[in-house]
Amino acid sequence: MRDDAKPLLVFFWSERSGPARHMESLLAYLARKERTRLCVMRVDIQEQPEVAERFRVAAVPTLVLVKGKRVVDRIDGRASAPRIENMLERHLAAAAA
Repeated sequence: MRDDAKPLLVFFWSERSGPARHMESLLAYLARKERTRLCVMRVDIQEQPEVAERFRVAAVPTLVLVKGKRVVDRIDGRASAPRIENMLERHLAAAAA
């Protein structure tokens, strides 16, 4: 069961996507590092196309940040750790304030 008070970072990926596979270890690291402030969920678009469609995911990898059941930010395509951390910090800092 998920703690709705924490923002949710949804990682849309596919086994067929090299860039998405390369981001897996980065997302695992962020999930451990931010476990007290953030939930991370992986969604394979091949296995759950309806979820990808609902979030309007056109390419993988895509990261979607959800707070209070609303999408508040997203990154389409491969992203570096600093870019992802910058996006998260804007929203996690606001949540802590």
